[in-house]
Amino acid sequence: MRYIDPQILEKANKWLTPFFDDHTQHTIKELIAYDSETLEDSFYKSLEFGTGGMRGVMGVGDNRINKYTLGKNTQGLSQYLKTQFPSEEIKVAIAYDCRHNSKSLAKVVADVFSANGIKVYLFSDLRPTPELSFAVKYLNCHCGIVLTASHNPPEYNGYKVYWQDGGQLVPPQDGEIIEVINSLEYTDVRFDANEELIEFIDSEVDEVFANASIENGSFNTSEEAKERLKIVFTSLHGTSITMIPKVLEMAGYNDLLVVKEQAEPDGDFPTVESPNPEEPEALKMALDLAEKEGADIVIGTDPDCDRLGIAVRDAANKMVILNGNQAMILKSHFLLEQWKKQGKLNGKQFIASTIVSTPMLKKVVESYGVTYMEGLTGFKWIAKMVKDFPELEFMGGGEESFGFMVGDFVRDKDAVTSTLLACEIAAQKKNEGSSMFEYLQEIYKEYGYYQERLVSMVKKGKRGAEEIQEMMKELRENPLKTIAGSTVSRIEDYELSEASNISEGKKEKLNVPKSNVLIYYTEDGIKVAARPSGTEPKIKFYVSVNGANPDILEDKIDSILKDLKIN
Repeated sequence: MRYIDPQILEKANKWLTPFFDDHTQHTIKELIAYDSETLEDSFYKSLEFGTGGMRGVMGVGDNRINKYTLGKNTQGLSQYLKTQFPSEEIKVAIAYDCRHNSKSLAKVVADVFSANGIKVYLFSDLRPTPELSFAVKYLNCHCGIVLTASHNPPEYNGYKVYWQDGGQLVPPQDGEIIEVINSLEYTDVRFDANEELIEFIDSEVDEVFANASIENGSFNTSEEAKERLKIVFTSLHGTSITMIPKVLEMAGYNDLLVVKEQAEPDGDFPTVESPNPEEPEALKMALDLAEKEGADIVIGTDPDCDRLGIAVRDAANKMVILNGNQAMILKSHFLLEQWKKQGKLNGKQFIASTIVSTPMLKKVVESYGVTYMEGLTGFKWIAKMVKDFPELEFMGGGEESFGFMVGDFVRDKDAVTSTLLACEIAAQKKNEGSSMFEYLQEIYKEYGYYQERLVSMVKKGKRGAEEIQEMMKELRENPLKTIAGSTVSRIEDYELSEASNISEGKKEKLNVPKSNVLIYYTEDGIKVAARPSGTEPKIKFYVSVNGANPDILEDKIDSILKDLKIN
């Protein structure tokens, strides 16, 4: 038997008590005897809330998603809710996606809430994440939970927490809840369900959510235009199959081809290496079907249906995938144009994005006299803006990672309504003798060409986490002076909440919550952001360039990545 750190062994032994079920105890004994490496990774830390909640590999141990880690979170959340709403009947809504164990883990979470005297509305089958956000507000709940790991590999699952407004947890609630959770022992968790407090919900929420999506995502597209648009859709084995075809049909889009091989919800995601619409390979089946059938647009969503990938026909009539920034620019510009046509822009609206998304959006939004806001990565910060600025009307918001939100009836990225919005754009442009691709080129010609690229470096396990910390430390302690020959003019360090204006030798305060993100800007418009993922074992580099000649932008990015040694 290989050497095992005594601290790891001590943690593991705490799980070898009668409180934990026989299967859990047997698995841990097997790891102690035969697999010390997995044992270490299972216990060296406790799972934490990141930008998208808590996400991790399923299995036994403190650093795994299982009945006990989710039970402890839910027990802590139950106790926190009781302190925040002492004189109210507390209500929560729970949804889950297609992943392995999602249904059973959702029931465990419901059991713990009910054991603590909390009313639970539980979807009896898988549903899109945005529908859970909607249900929290619609059912007047105090919070909501969705069991999902988004686009992570099949061995992952996760736990997202939503608050009364339908948005994900933000400070100070997240920190306060974590304090309560950390004060608990696993033996404090109440798993003895009160079934009378658990109510299953289905069609009544489905119908209202579908109608709200159509109301927010429709923009006076003619029936003729809708009939002319041919759509290919894939759910990538996820939850969107339960809602998107229905919403498109209700909205009048009847020429819809579903990729049958990927329509069945399946936590193994058997036809793709990764169920991530950011990955071109994930949309291959949909693209092949689109070429075969002469479709105008391809839509593919991630497993929990909060992000979508879009492909359209280019000038050569070939299907091309839009990146997240391009899709966000198209949707935002279209919203601005539609609101302007309807005479609804009065200087009291705003559109929001994130610090790692394209700088182009700010330029577009402000040209319409609309306020542009920017927050940390994660849609919870955009939802927080909606709550923090009630004097402004929220039009929409997006991020580079393929998420978009239309209006504020849902307080998280929403692939259902965003799919409808994309089809509205495509249908109107086709009916005008144009296309989404041509529309994007027109926007570029007006505001300048921008090109972005994301590079993700996977660093798994304890050693991987240490390597990511070392990379960020190096970038902070030995900051870059030039990038691809261009002088660095500004560095924003969100962990220190400080920006350094290099050329003027000045520093300023960044008025956003602390986050482990560094952003470099150069004199000729290069932007490079470095950010460890909050939900995956990755460090991400976001590169943005702009200029008058689009043909040289890709080469410019290649040069930057080579210079930074991250290509």
